[in-house]
Amino acid sequence: MKCPFCGKENTRVIDSRPAEENNSIRRRRQCDNCEKRFTTYEKIEMIPLIIIKKDQSREPYDRGKLEAGIYRSCHKRPMPVSKIDSLVDEVENKIFNLEEKEVASTTIGEIVMDKLKDFDSVAYVRFASVYREFKDVNTFMDELKKILE
Repeated sequence: MKCPFCGKENTRVIDSRPAEENNSIRRRRQCDNCEKRFTTYEKIEMIPLIIIKKDQSREPYDRGKLEAGIYRSCHKRPMPVSKIDSLVDEVENKIFNLEEKEVASTTIGEIVMDKLKDFDSVAYVRFASVYREFKDVNTFMDELKKILE
């Protein structure tokens, strides 16, 4: 790795430790030429993922959209942010474990609903009402019956 100070390639790792809840590695390096120290982070490179929307258009995966949908469904619920973030991580892991280059938004919606069903029933119904686009009270009641069974 090149030294950011002198540009020489003679650097060595003097300390490594996990960072960001074991999702990356923090490395302290020292340049053999100028002896200055700097920090680098090593992360897993994710495969670019394309989402196929309902209208068949395609767009790059955006974790922010997934988070926003889940946070909206959990709005004013007694859930700590850390639990919601863990749920988002679980959903994201499941999506990437499909090992597909393109994933339908409907698939993601089903994964989210499956996770929310066990997480919080109110958040589940909120998400389902938007995702399934309930047109009337009967479709809403049908979804509620699924939860109660």
